[in-house]
Amino acid sequence: MSSHAGTLQPPVGAHDHAQGPVDAAVTLVEYGDYQCPSCFDAFAVVQELQQRLGTDLRFVFRNFPLSEMHPHAMHAAEAAESVGVHAGEEAFWKMHDAIYEHQQDSEVALNDAHLVRYAKAAGADANLVAADLLAEAHKARVRADFMSGVRSGVNGTPTFFINGVRFDGDWGDVDMFEAALRS
Repeated sequence: MSSHAGTLQPPVGAHDHAQGPVDAAVTLVEYGDYQCPSCFDAFAVVQELQQRLGTDLRFVFRNFPLSEMHPHAMHAAEAAESVGVHAGEEAFWKMHDAIYEHQQDSEVALNDAHLVRYAKAAGADANLVAADLLAEAHKARVRADFMSGVRSGVNGTPTFFINGVRFDGDWGDVDMFEAALRS
């Protein structure tokens, strides 16, 4: 492992998907997998933290699809990236949320047909997203996120970084997680 394990590589930048002010006191980065059940749980925790911390929190999501375990994770990440490219950052976040909101609906909730439907609901052109999935147009972006996670010492999902430092505490306990963010 590199000497940077446990430190976010690269730091948060303009290429990242972020919610919250650039100058927020705390930047929370999640490496997530759209098909991971623990990431589904973390989705609700992050939303609660965003409510509690408001403008003190900037949340960044980076893709870390564990494709061998989660066969739909890569296309879910590519679909979210496609929506962001074609319909903008706000639509990316609508897509991000929709994927997690539907993740556990059924075995096929994250297949391409469903992803395209969520993309359309998020405000993107369904045909463009479908074509992007077919062409793997955003695979390189997802792969770049994944490799940044590897360089940062991520070995499972979700993995969180608080102001660039890996958080190894209990993210499932919202009060403890909030305390860690505030300290």
